[in-house]
Amino acid sequence: MGMDFNFLMNDVVRQARDEIKAAGYTELTTPEEVDTVLNEKGTTLVMVNSVCGCAGGIARPAAAHAIHYDKRPDRLVTVFAGQDKDATAQARSFFTGYPPSSPSFALIKDGQVQAMVERHEIEGHHPMSVVEHLQTLFDQHCEEV
Repeated sequence: MGMDFNFLMNDVVRQARDEIKAAGYTELTTPEEVDTVLNEKGTTLVMVNSVCGCAGGIARPAAAHAIHYDKRPDRLVTVFAGQDKDATAQARSFFTGYPPSSPSFALIKDGQVQAMVERHEIEGHHPMSVVEHLQTLFDQHCEEV
């Protein structure tokens, strides 16, 4: 029984990883990768991925659609809460003043968090409202592509 559950979980995790990578986000799996990327000049959107239903049903589709816009972050990255724990903890160390939340989005500029879209702003919301929220942040903080 336990083996089947692990097999199913691995499948869910793999699907969640593949989905966000297919949308154009780069996975950061170590604290060192997180530090390097999030400290770069310019803007980085961090999608904190998770296996929960609202990640698959709302957050990942929103992540994929929001970036088709005339302003967007310089870099698109993702960390996986509950899977790549050290990388996620390192990313959260940049999200000063925000409690851990997954799924969520953080907009980082020059190593500083500019805005967060937290789980309570994702769960129970329509994917398009999350897209609009992200695009409003892009308008405020990002350059034209």
